[in-house]
Amino acid sequence: MARISYKEQVQRVREDAIVEAVNRLLATKGYDNMTVDEVAAEAGMAKASVYKHFASKEDLAGAAMVRALDRALAFVDDLREQVQTPPLDQLKAVARWAMQSQLAGEMPSLPSQNSSLTASLQANDEYMDRLISLSNKLSIWITQAQTGGRLSADIPAEMVLYILFARACDPVVGMLKASGQYTNEQILDWVTRATFEGMAA
Repeated sequence: MARISYKEQVQRVREDAIVEAVNRLLATKGYDNMTVDEVAAEAGMAKASVYKHFASKEDLAGAAMVRALDRALAFVDDLREQVQTPPLDQLKAVARWAMQSQLAGEMPSLPSQNSSLTASLQANDEYMDRLISLSNKLSIWITQAQTGGRLSADIPAEMVLYILFARACDPVVGMLKASGQYTNEQILDWVTRATFEGMAA
């Protein structure tokens, strides 16, 4: 493998700092309320320096979303090695991980359907390739759980997948944390149970 130059190493470090700053701002403020000025301040560099690495606000958010999907795929791949774990438990683990990431301020908020970011992400090959890969891997567990009788087969697998994705930006998680009345573990347990078992007594 060819060694990267010192200049390339510095560039990667700076880009990582920018993307992590974007990630934190997306997690706390969302895309529409985030500004490039705030990204620069959070990353500790001039606004012009940010634009040297990323041409637009959409590119900044796209890089953060790609980074989030990389983390999700790494987590799912680790779970896939636990071949003895039932598919439903794998899905619960993914939901808990997504919510834990949100509680830790590490999960960028997903864009709304009418956000200007949506079209940009759909044209972003890196983002779409990772999203499709993650969807396919989760869909295997969903199908296995349904055919095994652990998940209702009456609910379309696509809907189950969307419900799982929604846990990554569930406002209930943030509101419960903001109340200061509950521990993270209580929040994770309750929302996971409500997601997979419902709320009936």
